[in-house]
Amino acid sequence: MENLKLKDFLEYKYLSGIEVSPDGRNSAFIVHKGDYEENNYNSNIWIMNNSTKEYIKLTGMNEEKSFLWLDETKILFPSMRDKKLKARVEEGENWTCFYVIDIRGGEAQEYMRIPMLVTSIKSIDKDNFIITAKYDNYGINLNELVGDERAEAVKKIKESKDYEILDEIPFWSNGNGFTNKKRNRLYVYNRINGELTPISDTISNVSYYSYKDGVILYVINRYKDKQEQREAIYSYDIKNKKTELILPGEDYRVNFVEFFGEGILCGLNDTLKYGINQNPDFYMIKNGKLELFKKHDTWMVNTVGSDCRYGGGKSFRVKDNKLYFLTTVMHDAFLSTIDTDGNEKILTKAKGSVDSYAIGEGEIYFIGLRGIKLQELYSLKNGEEKQLTKFNESIVESKKLSIPEKFNIINDGVEIEGWVMKPVDYEEGKRYPGILDIHGGPKTVYGEVFYHEMQVWANMGYFVFFCNPRGGDGRGNEFADIRGKYGTIDYEDLMKFTDEVIKAYPIDETKIGVTGGSYGGFMTNWIIGHTDRFACAASQRSIANWFSKFGTTDIGYYFNVDQNASSPWDNPEKLWWHSPMRYADKVKTPTLFIHSEEDYRCWVVEGIQMFTSLKYHGVPAKLCMFRGENHELSRSGKPRHRVKRLEEITNWFEFYLK
Repeated sequence: MENLKLKDFLEYKYLSGIEVSPDGRNSAFIVHKGDYEENNYNSNIWIMNNSTKEYIKLTGMNEEKSFLWLDETKILFPSMRDKKLKARVEEGENWTCFYVIDIRGGEAQEYMRIPMLVTSIKSIDKDNFIITAKYDNYGINLNELVGDERAEAVKKIKESKDYEILDEIPFWSNGNGFTNKKRNRLYVYNRINGELTPISDTISNVSYYSYKDGVILYVINRYKDKQEQREAIYSYDIKNKKTELILPGEDYRVNFVEFFGEGILCGLNDTLKYGINQNPDFYMIKNGKLELFKKHDTWMVNTVGSDCRYGGGKSFRVKDNKLYFLTTVMHDAFLSTIDTDGNEKILTKAKGSVDSYAIGEGEIYFIGLRGIKLQELYSLKNGEEKQLTKFNESIVESKKLSIPEKFNIINDGVEIEGWVMKPVDYEEGKRYPGILDIHGGPKTVYGEVFYHEMQVWANMGYFVFFCNPRGGDGRGNEFADIRGKYGTIDYEDLMKFTDEVIKAYPIDETKIGVTGGSYGGFMTNWIIGHTDRFACAASQRSIANWFSKFGTTDIGYYFNVDQNASSPWDNPEKLWWHSPMRYADKVKTPTLFIHSEEDYRCWVVEGIQMFTSLKYHGVPAKLCMFRGENHELSRSGKPRHRVKRLEEITNWFEFYLK
């Protein structure tokens, strides 16, 4: 067995987007792998025979990141393989080109070109599709322009790249750049006549849609000047071209909407008791009447953290009068169902994380993290799980890995879940340096799944310990609700956990580092302003000042107000009290700051402010900023940037802790 190295994540295979063919005979999924030289991810479609469980690679262009089944043997996927069309797109035209490939053999053939930047697609039949696409209210459409008119439009597009016009909030979005007056719009497309029929209006963002028997259900957020955190539900009858309002966009945040039994099932959060992070409940709409179907006290999403995923999958599916959905309970993400009588059932039993799933004939296929294994494809049949693939088996077989040891504590009468990872070559009687790692969110969780950076540090001789303080997911609204309490009970949980870990394990308390990203970055900044117990810190995509975050980030104007129970005008003293920058004159801990220039969730100004404050007060500090990256740097950033990020953090720890 050899030690796991920092760059070994470049050999990991990441699986996503599992889908079963209409006849149930085959499954398709995407396999991604980092490419350090090209500084991107190679993505290809793979096929598995559901009877024999044999799987093969279907495509080889390394750019197939999504797909849909067109029929029992044909798969549709977006790709830009026509050089002339690609050049036109680079000049400013909007096109999405789709190819079709037969799983029985043969080359992929161009199937259709849609004159929009398509963001999602569903098939009605082989010639008609429901799509969402980017719509720019201020944009120029080059697609149908020619001659002098086109040349003038191209000139305007080039000039417009030198400036941005902002007249609404949010004006940008993490991962999407500037979004002012840009919307995700819903259409029906016919490939035979090229007709593109808009369904939603030009000022509404479509966040979810589903389809059954000629009718589309869709969720929109309509706004002009300020986007409020409420959505409406509409239906659209394709044949009759009739739009109907199902639920006004005034009272609820909408998680999903699906046809279900004799009515419509949706996940709604009224935000009244626990704010924007309140867990959604199940509601039914029948004959125009909204009724509570069943209370639900966990998020209907997988919030188990890992830096070993790339790509996603469908979260909600309806089959045989059951809704299938993901949910996080304690520190695990399960696949669950609810039937038309309101009976809920957790289907997967093993600990870990279900990341993507599809429903077959008497069998469920899912991509998941189990134990300290990386992602593999599994089946669930008659309640029994079975591993089907071995994409990452060599990592477990050839590398030294540290198994997280459960280490729960009691603080303020509340049990806090935690874990400790020993150095892989641990020797009794020897004292080691340690690293406290803090999750983001705050409404997410750490679990017992593979986490690359933690395994690297354990392989380098560190104790790594982490926990799920109050504010996290998986334990209901009461546990997750820390509005107006940031830096109080959560800080106390983390410090008590650290105290107990040091008592139980041979960790040199003079050589402990702390790190975390997003909310974990906020907490790292908060910790160094309230204690000198840590020898160094690495603060990632952090929050320093709730005032600046309010006015600059994509979610700041509503998230800050909700989570801090205050605004710059309503109790500004409280907003400043919760800002780590307020305590920067107390900091003595050498701190590294990691930020991405295009992280519009926790913008780089947060790191700059905290970095400047520490430098001003004579504290050793360093800021490493990544261009072309956003909030997802540690999880899906460019491979070279991910290597550099982890090198910077690790070298910082090595210098101050060893």
